[in-house]
Amino acid sequence: MAALPAYATTLDRIWHYGYRTLCALIFLFLIGPILVIIPLSFNAEPYFTFSREMLALDPAGYSMRWYNEFFSSSTWLHAIKNSFLIGIASTALATVLGTLAALGLSRPHMPFRGLIMSILISPMIVPLIISAAGMFFFYSSVNLSQTYLGVVLAHTALGIPFVVITVTATLSGFDHSLTRAAASLGASPGYTFFKVILPLVTPGVVSGALFAFITSFDEVVVVIFLSGVEQRTLPLQMWAGIREQISPTILAVATILVAMSILLLTVLEVLRRRSERLRGISG
Repeated sequence: MAALPAYATTLDRIWHYGYRTLCALIFLFLIGPILVIIPLSFNAEPYFTFSREMLALDPAGYSMRWYNEFFSSSTWLHAIKNSFLIGIASTALATVLGTLAALGLSRPHMPFRGLIMSILISPMIVPLIISAAGMFFFYSSVNLSQTYLGVVLAHTALGIPFVVITVTATLSGFDHSLTRAAASLGASPGYTFFKVILPLVTPGVVSGALFAFITSFDEVVVVIFLSGVEQRTLPLQMWAGIREQISPTILAVATILVAMSILLLTVLEVLRRRSERLRGISG
């Protein structure tokens, strides 16, 4: 934290420390529920409160019971398997389609560029409940409701905006003279893409893919509308568990998801810094 200069007035100091205190309180308000969930997931008792043993830091009050129940339950394992399968499939489609769209939108003479960009990012703007209802009626008419393909396509539509935005941001600093130089040397468009363009935009592509995967893995509203019993994902299983059978296993699942989120955000930060180094931005 930068120290205040010697000439700072009393008002400057009040603003300086008051602003940082406010930020710390907001951060604590946002992170507080996570700080409660993680230790509760190790509770040896089937309750959502801290036992006397836990408060006294007695090892007898802590247990891996709920993690064992999660990994030994066919219902939970089927749900997490569906989440990964649907997430990977939708991420692959969203990454390919979003990257191609971003490459086209990066061209300065692309016609109707603003309109196309607005349409592509509309799933981020339109309330999710409206998108889910629209997808439900459309997929029901084409017999894609309650199928894996229907859920994958729906999650693909939700993930494409993140890929388009991140890849477009990466391409904003791209030097198109490199592609013209490659063409002048006889390189085909495909060779130019894989050898010149893709290595430079890879951080943006991977970042967009991670955002698309997180969106798919965490999505529950669309799955409620489109999935059947076989397509139940992990967030939907958690939602159903809260409604039908309250169990601390949900706390263990939430802790695992928090760990996954931290890992993915760390990867995103590493990729962001790498992208800035490739573009020559210091920070």
